[in-house]
Amino acid sequence: MIDLGLPKPRAQTRVVVAMSGGVDSTVTAALLKEAGYDTVGITLQLYDHGAAVQKKGACCAGADIRDARAAAAKIGIPHYVLDFEKRFREAVIDRFADSYLAGETPVPCITCNETVKFTDLVEVARDLGADAMATGHYIRRVMGAEGAELHRAADPSRDQSYFLFSMTRPQLDFVHFPLGEMPKTETRALAARFGLEVATKPDSQDICFVPEGRYGDLVRRLRADAAAPGEIVHLDGRVLGAHEGIVNYTVGQRRGLDLKTAGEALYVIRLEPRARRVVVGPRSALQVKEIEVARVNWLGDMPLSDAPQSVLARVRSTRPPVEADVVAFGAGGAKVRLAAGEEGVAPGQACVFYEAAGGSRILGGGWIARPPAAAEAA
Repeated sequence: MIDLGLPKPRAQTRVVVAMSGGVDSTVTAALLKEAGYDTVGITLQLYDHGAAVQKKGACCAGADIRDARAAAAKIGIPHYVLDFEKRFREAVIDRFADSYLAGETPVPCITCNETVKFTDLVEVARDLGADAMATGHYIRRVMGAEGAELHRAADPSRDQSYFLFSMTRPQLDFVHFPLGEMPKTETRALAARFGLEVATKPDSQDICFVPEGRYGDLVRRLRADAAAPGEIVHLDGRVLGAHEGIVNYTVGQRRGLDLKTAGEALYVIRLEPRARRVVVGPRSALQVKEIEVARVNWLGDMPLSDAPQSVLARVRSTRPPVEADVVAFGAGGAKVRLAAGEEGVAPGQACVFYEAAGGSRILGGGWIARPPAAAEAA
């Protein structure tokens, strides 16, 4: 049975659950209700549900809101739907479009977590008199010597720590993750035991607000200049072709370049938005050993300083953490030195830090900044 370790009797402990309409958040609500907590479900409508009802793998819109409402009724808890469309558009969708225009590769799920879900929704939960908030994320909250710590999920295949590095300490004191210790198979088994219709519902896929994963179409619709043409240029200066918008490219990309260069395999090395230029080159040119990271959120017990600290660094959600050193750099930033280097390090992605010993605890992270050479060229 779930125990959040809070001081009040469970029946007097109000817990707000962020219910997206999926199996994970629904089971979270059911477990808390079963454990005797005063459980309240909240679903945020984040974008036009009329257009998204038929989109499989979406969340927080249309059919998913109806699923959350039906699940709350089945569990026997109050449920509220809050219209956050305007906030989501400004904080997530617009920033997503602007980031692509700036030659970056954004991660909107992190932006959504750090703005809408763990800032705005936490505030709503407190306004409702909640003692805690809970979500269906697969990550562990562990009490350490200095307070609550974030740790990777027990099931590595479900771990969502990369997307939650920006949680602040006050948020971590308030938010709980009941599913962090269990595999997804157990979650679905629990959903079946509770008699929930979402027990077999597919997981959300890709970016929730991008139909069929065609992010370029969305950016072009939101930003008229997204399709501005430009040149595709080799690192050695040769003009190899033309493109119809840098939003169609990301660092490390090989497919879709459609360049004929005597058998040479080419990759996108960097994007130069001001010049509307896509720079390509051999795979070896993708290797990066030093990264500058902006807007660092640090969760370690000791402050980040000029003294190198050994960590494991993760530069994309699909990459494993690798050995690195991190030091404080600039105003609120950090410099990361990768022991063996990484390929396809893209501005706009997150660099997340894990403790070097075991790699379980999340020490924080930040946003990968544009390399100096690319910034000057742009």
